[in-house]
Order: sequence, then C-alpha cells, then structure tokens
Amino acid sequence: MPRVLDDFRRTQLAIAALFCFLGFQYATWASRIPALKERLDLSAGEVGLLLVVTGAGAVASFPLITYLMQRLGARSVALLSGLSLVAILLVLAVAPNYPTALVIVCADGVAVGCLNVAMNAQGAALEKVHGRTAMTQLHATFSAGSFLAALLSSGVTALTPDIAFHFAVAAVILLVLLAYARPRLLAEEVSAASSGEPVAEQEEGKRRRRFTRLTLAVLWLGCAMVFAEVVEGSMNDWSALYLKDIAHASPQVAPLGIAVISSVMIVARLFGDGWRSRWGDASVVRVGSTAAGAGLGLALLTGGVVPALIGFACVGLGVAAVAPCLYVAAAAEGPQALSVVAATGTTGLLVGPALIGFVAEVSDLAWGMAVVAASAVVVSLCTTRLRFVSAKASSEVSETDMVDKGTT
Repeated sequence: MPRVLDDFRRTQLAIAALFCFLGFQYATWASRIPALKERLDLSAGEVGLLLVVTGAGAVASFPLITYLMQRLGARSVALLSGLSLVAILLVLAVAPNYPTALVIVCADGVAVGCLNVAMNAQGAALEKVHGRTAMTQLHATFSAGSFLAALLSSGVTALTPDIAFHFAVAAVILLVLLAYARPRLLAEEVSAASSGEPVAEQEEGKRRRRFTRLTLAVLWLGCAMVFAEVVEGSMNDWSALYLKDIAHASPQVAPLGIAVISSVMIVARLFGDGWRSRWGDASVVRVGSTAAGAGLGLALLTGGVVPALIGFACVGLGVAAVAPCLYVAAAAEGPQALSVVAATGTTGLLVGPALIGFVAEVSDLAWGMAVVAASAVVVSLCTTRLRFVSAKASSEVSETDMVDKGTT
C-alpha cells in the first residue's frame, strides 16, 4: 500500500509540473505584452489581434491534437509540445516585426492546445489508474505557475528591461520543469492497462465509442465547457472595470476583484479533490456552478462594492472545480472527445469577454455581468445530461475487468 501511494504522489507531482509549466509559459510572455507593444510599435488593436490569434491557434489545433494523441500518446505529446513552447518563447523575444510575432503566437496557441489536452489526459489517467481524485489540485498548480511567472517578470524587469534576458531565464525554469516531469509521467501502456483491455482492443473500442457518442455526451460536455470558460475568462477581464464603473470603487479597490477571484479559486482547487471524493463530480459541478451564478446574480441585484466582492468570491469558489471535472469526463470519452472539449473551452475563453463587451456596449456592464451569472447556471443545466463516474468507481471497474479476464 505505501508503494501505491508513493507512485501516485510521484506521478501527480510530475503532471503538476506540466500544469505549472503551461501557466508559467503563458504568463511569462503575457506579462511582457506592454514591452512587446513598445518594441514592435503596436496599437491597442494590434495587441488585441495578437491575443486573438493565440487563442485561434489553440482552437484550430484540435484536429492535429487528435492525430498526435492517437499516434504518439499523451506523454509524448506533452513533452514535445513543452519543448516547442520553450523554443517559441525564445523566438518571440527576438521577433523582428509584427507579422512575424503573429505567426509565432499562433504557433504558441497550437502548442498550448496540444499540451493542454495531453496534460489533462495524463491527469485523468492518473485518477483512473490509482482510483483517487487529483485533477483540481493539478489545475491549482496552473494558477500557481502563472503567479510565479508574474513574480519573476516583476523581479527581472526591475533589473533590466531586456525581454530576451527575461525569456531566457524563464526558458531555463521551463526546461527544469520538463526534465522533472519526463521520467515520472504515466506511460501509454499504463494508461491503457487501467481499463483492463489489451491496448489494441481498447483503442478499437474507444474508436467506435467516440463516433457513436460524439453527438451526445461530447456535445453536452462541449457546451458546458464553453459556458464554464465564458464565466472564468469574463470575470478575469471585466471584474475590475465593473467595480470601477458600476460599483464606483476607488482605483485602489478596483483591482481587488481579480485578486479575490484568483485567490479563492486557488484555495478551492486545493480542496476540490476532497469535495469530489466525498460528494462526487456531478454534485461538485452542478452545485458549484449554480452557486456561482446565484451568488453573482444576487451581488448584481444588491449593488455596491462589498456585495460585488462577495459575489466574485462565490464565482471563484463555485467554478474552481468545474473545468477539472469536465476534463475528466471528456477524457473518459477518448482522446478525440478531450480535444474537442478543450477546443470548445478555448472558444468560450475567447468569445466570452468579447460577448460581455458587446452587451455592455448596447446596455451597460451590469447586464454584461448578468450574462456571466446566467452562463454559470447554463453549465449546471448542461451537466444534468451527463453521467459522471468517480475515480474510485472507475478504478474498481477496471480492476474487476482485469480479474474477470484473468479467470476466463
């Protein structure tokens, strides 16, 4: 038994290194957008296009991800995309002009999409192999990686404005994370064996199930993920402006919206796996998303700074475990389903803030935030059409299958 726990923790830390890697890589170059804007002499619109192209690369990458996952497996895809992201970061530091930067960030989006799917597939396989929940803590390390990248950016910028130096330091840290993860990630044979089927039979069975269920479970998963990411992305982008323009917060208080959401979400993700083990993924997703929508809705109706901050905290608490649970459910449907759901999530992350801006333009930001609250409730409604299987139950089924096969 102690060995099983040791194996679980060792692999969990390796996969956590991938999540930390992705958060660190993205936040590293995102934190230097003002410097890139100045060096390349970009307008605000050109910076916006730069960000949109990054997301578009991630969305457009899912056919490639499906192919690579089927041919190489999650472990190899994670390591190759990680190396690509390190190279992209270094090349972006010396991009000579705007068109080149657009190509680079589009490639970054593709590599991010690949790593996102691969690391979540590893996390889902970890839960299935060991019968223990882990995904929300893994997602917490993504947020931790972003936080560490912000600290590094602040420290390096205080020493020198040189982007190339900053990105070179970041690249070394990223390579260390990859080197740590590489020998400890789950091998494809282990992930396949967890289902109790020979690899060839399992892949054939998955292939058949994917196409028969693509319009059912995957459709509802994709819909739920879109609205979940609309909530998460919009809150990060619009909370400060809501506090300033609608709640009339001071300039010093307005940024606290993002701080409240982020801090509550990180803490909730640290405890989220315990909630999943105790109440199940279905309850965590449905109750959490409903609480997020209701809490934000009441805050909007009440008005004021304090209610807004309480409402934002409800959102951070409620949606913290939603995306991790949806990724686990998508992984159970196969690599193609995971790729589709991840791509739709990225779409929601891109479209959400723009949609809120459009609503705010034709009415005001209070109505825009009401769309966010409604989106959280839609997540709960979508998941009523899904059947979640706990990590423990999945592991027990796999072990039973293997025993049955051994006795026949």
